[in-house]
Amino acid sequence: MSSRIDAVLQSARARLTRIDAADVPAAVARGAVLVDIRPAAQRAVEGEVGAALVIERNVLEWRCDPTSDAHIPEATGDDVEWIVLCSEGYTSSLAAASLQELGLRATDVIGGYHALVATGALQQLDASLVGTQQRP
Repeated sequence: MSSRIDAVLQSARARLTRIDAADVPAAVARGAVLVDIRPAAQRAVEGEVGAALVIERNVLEWRCDPTSDAHIPEATGDDVEWIVLCSEGYTSSLAAASLQELGLRATDVIGGYHALVATGALQQLDASLVGTQQRP
């Protein structure tokens, strides 16, 4: 028997078109905004993603909603493509589904940060930043 959170996760993922980690560099290159929702302590242990905006989970909706007084500059409208990243791709599914409930284009990375590392996509993202100014 599965837990209630498993059912919620399954429902969230049914609404998402999740992205493979290997496809993240191309998505960022075309203008998608990669958002790292991992807590600071987890990023310190696992590593940073230079191509990602860091928005911790507890404020994600307010920062990405272009109608919110607390939105970030990247939240220019409903057509922004948000790709949410967590450690293993569980919390990010719930977060992306929440952004979709706000009417935003959002998905998450299958396997999360660990998959970015395993597929070499993190190295590609880092290489794409050489000679550029990183986002805050």
